[in-house]
Amino acid sequence: MRRKYVIWRIVQFFIVLWGAATLNFLIPRLAPGDPVRERLYQMAAQGGYLQQGIEQMVKAYDQQFGLDQPLYIQYVRYLWDTLHLNFGYSLAQYPAQVMPLILAALPWTIGLLSVSTFLAFGIGTILGALVAWPKAPKYLQFLLGPLMTLSSIPYYLLGLILIYIFAIAHKVFPLSGGYEIGSIPSLSLPFILDILRHSILPALSIILAAIGFWALGMRGMMVTTEGEDYMILAEAKGLHGSRIFFRYAVRNAILPQFTAVAIALGQVVSGSVLVEVVFGFPGIGTLLYKAITGSDYFVIYGVVFIVILAISVATLLIDLVYPLLDPRITYRSQ
Repeated sequence: MRRKYVIWRIVQFFIVLWGAATLNFLIPRLAPGDPVRERLYQMAAQGGYLQQGIEQMVKAYDQQFGLDQPLYIQYVRYLWDTLHLNFGYSLAQYPAQVMPLILAALPWTIGLLSVSTFLAFGIGTILGALVAWPKAPKYLQFLLGPLMTLSSIPYYLLGLILIYIFAIAHKVFPLSGGYEIGSIPSLSLPFILDILRHSILPALSIILAAIGFWALGMRGMMVTTEGEDYMILAEAKGLHGSRIFFRYAVRNAILPQFTAVAIALGQVVSGSVLVEVVFGFPGIGTLLYKAITGSDYFVIYGVVFIVILAISVATLLIDLVYPLLDPRITYRSQ
């Protein structure tokens, strides 16, 4: 791999981050209304009385958050703080800072989404390869219809169905939450088992919806590899069917799947927002949903930037590792 290409890809990485951070700064500013004033009025309304001196409080909060400064000064301060992963204070949960809120929610989402993504990727890829393989058992062809159906059902809809069946009708799993109300978080075995019990339904909704996506993608790539010259040569050499399947067909068909799973892993930190909201799971998705509904755009800044950073890192790594996965790919000049 040429050093010049690696340097250019890293430069592109930082350009993408700068562009995304700039959009992340500008887009919320284009929305109508003043988030600080709206939040204070909501708090006053919830209190059941009219907050006296609310304009003075708005000015104090504007000074605290730097919202009384010209836009270009806010932008420079924003870029500097973003470089240090300092997104300031939460408007809705002041004086809590944004980064601790993200760090508290991040392990929940990473644990749920990473396990779900790898399981869906592994199961879906194998099923898709078997469905397309001519020598596979014929009954596997009947899986094509259910896989197509699952790929078209949103996560949150499957989540609602699972809640009704396993939490309301039969009460097998908890209805919502990350652990039992009143439990004290610890590294004890009962608490870990409690977390696993609460995460089964949201994980199952994600896995069932994603299996169809991975299976259909792998099936399409397997169909394209079956007529390739190296497949015909492997069969002419009399190689065993399982060796042809894994070493020649799956190995070549799975390459685009790796690109997709890298992007999917980059999106893990964003969580499946609606799934987490439906199940009341205390992850990044729930944090982002509360920030949007509460006009807390400092938290929105932080969550969106962390998501962009994760996706950018994942795509950069897969781009640099691709020549190791497929020797036919090279970035050297011919």
